[in-house]
Amino acid sequence: MSTPLVSVLIDTYNHERFIEEAIASVLAQDFPASDREILVVDDGSTDRTPEILRKFEPQIRVLRKSNGGQASAFNHGIPECRGEIVAFLDGDDWWAPNKLSAVVAAFAANPDVGIVGHGIVNVYRNGSEETNTLREGFFLQANTMEGARLFRRRGAFLGTSRMTIRGKLLKRIGPVPKEIEIQADEYLFTLASVLAVAQILPEALTYYRFHDANLYSLESGDPQKLRRKQQCLAAVAGSLSRELERLGVDRPVRRVLLQFTQACADHLRLRLDGGKPWETAATEWKLYTVGHPDAPISHRLFKMLTILVALVMPPQRFFRMQQTIAQNRAYQRARQRWLPIPRMEHIDRHRRLRP
Repeated sequence: MSTPLVSVLIDTYNHERFIEEAIASVLAQDFPASDREILVVDDGSTDRTPEILRKFEPQIRVLRKSNGGQASAFNHGIPECRGEIVAFLDGDDWWAPNKLSAVVAAFAANPDVGIVGHGIVNVYRNGSEETNTLREGFFLQANTMEGARLFRRRGAFLGTSRMTIRGKLLKRIGPVPKEIEIQADEYLFTLASVLAVAQILPEALTYYRFHDANLYSLESGDPQKLRRKQQCLAAVAGSLSRELERLGVDRPVRRVLLQFTQACADHLRLRLDGGKPWETAATEWKLYTVGHPDAPISHRLFKMLTILVALVMPPQRFFRMQQTIAQNRAYQRARQRWLPIPRMEHIDRHRRLRP
């Protein structure tokens, strides 16, 4: 059986510090160069990114466009991909050397699989690394209640630099709504997991870099960036709700699939614009129950107490107080000793300092 052509689609915007490492990690794959193509969508970079990209031509094909966000970058690049399989990579991340061979083998072993994800290594600015891999539940399809619940806890393993999708499935999904400037990957991997079987490999094959210009994993409290994120999360939830309804997905399944994303959007809206105290309480409880479904009763009682506080003060004041307390070192030591954050039992986590 011949090896299918794989298209590697890299989206980048002002990644002059990182794009070289991203491309080099693709060129270093233990996968035949004759069986892959590399397309880089430069989403209107204004730094040295275009100059750096020229160094790699003709090993890569550069698609330049005006800045429009991740959805527009995907919509610009996906139709240009010739591969039967399309692997996505953000311009500030990089891959382990066996990434492509591992995901292609997974597709070859199971024709029903439409999307493949895998573990990830988070690389922090202080030099530490945290490896996250899935312990169990490697196959799912999110078109049933059981599958939706599995997806809700495992979707993080299907994000941009982890997701590889069959080309024919991408054509079936169609373009991403243009208002999703960030988090467009969630639109794609949610629909792909509903329409076909998703497989998550137990290996960590992507390095996700935390830095000062991350668009989704924000380290700062910049109100402008938070508002952009809130608007995009709301757009993801709204667009997916309409598309899932069109596809005939049952309402309870749709609710499970979208609950966390909608709650994240609501959380940011309340933090930025305020609202009713009961909205804060409801949103906090949704985020907690989705993130920690197996939390011990002691931890649940503690969370309920904090939610009671949320019911008696305006949302913005509550979130400011919550942030102040969370940054207090005495509080952090007390929580770590007496009431640590519950572990996600389906994930293996290992942290180390980089040499």
